[in-house]
Amino acid sequence: MELAMPRFMISAPNSGSGKTTIVCGILKALMNQGKRVAAFKSGPDYIDPMFHSKVIGAKSRNLDIFMLGKETTRYLAAKNSQQADIAVFEGAMGYYDGMGKTSECSAYDLAVTCDVPVILVVNARGAALSIAATINGFKNFRADSHIVGAILNNVNPMSYLFYKDVIEQETGVKLVGYFPVMQDCNFESRHLGLVTAEEIGDLQQIVDRLAAQAAKSIDFAAIMELAQSAAPLSYTEPEIQVLGHPRIAVAQDKAFCFYYQDALDLLTELGAELVPFSPTYDKHLPPCEGLFLGGGYPELYAKELEANTTMLAEIKAHIEHKKPCYAECGGFMYLLERYRDEAAVYNWVGAIEGESALTKKLTRFGYIHLTAQEDNLLSPAGGKINAHEFHYSDSTNNGKGYAAAKASGRGAWECAIVSDTLYAGYPHMHLYGNIDFAKNFVKACCKV
Repeated sequence: MELAMPRFMISAPNSGSGKTTIVCGILKALMNQGKRVAAFKSGPDYIDPMFHSKVIGAKSRNLDIFMLGKETTRYLAAKNSQQADIAVFEGAMGYYDGMGKTSECSAYDLAVTCDVPVILVVNARGAALSIAATINGFKNFRADSHIVGAILNNVNPMSYLFYKDVIEQETGVKLVGYFPVMQDCNFESRHLGLVTAEEIGDLQQIVDRLAAQAAKSIDFAAIMELAQSAAPLSYTEPEIQVLGHPRIAVAQDKAFCFYYQDALDLLTELGAELVPFSPTYDKHLPPCEGLFLGGGYPELYAKELEANTTMLAEIKAHIEHKKPCYAECGGFMYLLERYRDEAAVYNWVGAIEGESALTKKLTRFGYIHLTAQEDNLLSPAGGKINAHEFHYSDSTNNGKGYAAAKASGRGAWECAIVSDTLYAGYPHMHLYGNIDFAKNFVKACCKV
């Protein structure tokens, strides 16, 4: 199948170049022009898509080649762009930064996979003609770089206009605008990256300022021309059938907010009814056959989670009654007996023995291959899925249900507490990475 899909990617030489702020400004400006916009983020990051979603009023999607594979990546890009006038991709890290020493699974790899024209954001502070050398280096590093445009960040309009012609002549890359220094439009960070969109009270005002600046200094006609130069995207649609109509309660609040929207959509496409609830503030678990506890920042709300005793008891009863539960990272931590920080020890669900605590460094970070070591809720023994880990915490009981191996081949370990009705572990999965995992979860919920 093919889809005519105007699209472009915003990427950069390295993290910290201003990609997310510029993407948010461009997304909002496109919406102000009446455009229907689809937004995508390369890689496994949960937080940047939250910013996209808050800006455009629709769910932003992750496109991660390692976890999804190239065929599924193309399918999800096309599926989520069906009703859009234009699709905007945001690259992760530096443009060519992939797994280990390679460009595999990088923003560049995604641009090639989905044939996306790329606009490079270059931090031009303190540079002049050297900007051209940077753009040239990235454009020519690979013959199929897909780099066709550039935006200069942290420059004033006079410098941009003065150097625009010579940079274009030296590189053959069209400059499509600039952003000046905007000190009042920075997003805060914490140990897992940016703070979430929900936590920035003046987010909409910041985005409005970014959009107003984009309207002044970005050449949207040139961007649309680049986007429309993309060839139709070819893809293959997987076979997905309704398996039943179980209710799956999904923890969604400030403590539990790390989800891949496409994975949630897959559960609904299989027939499940998703019921959002807040483990932090709701007093009762909604009526449900299954439970999905995603990752997030439960450690920031440890006291509130402990105080919600009725919710703790009802989630524990759900698991003890052998009703299906899928919990990852923060959700897994929540199911343990305790969470410990420097100030206190907090009692949590207690459905699994052990406790968790933050460490002073990343405990696990990066892509992994998972293989089931025994039959469980998500797969029979031997079932495989690619996943990732990114957490500063560790627990006293990480489980042995799956064998994990780094994508680099360096290091292996065991993880996840599993049974016929439970998966609870640190790894984050994308259920579209192995649709059978999602099917098995829904089937188990249908049996309740």
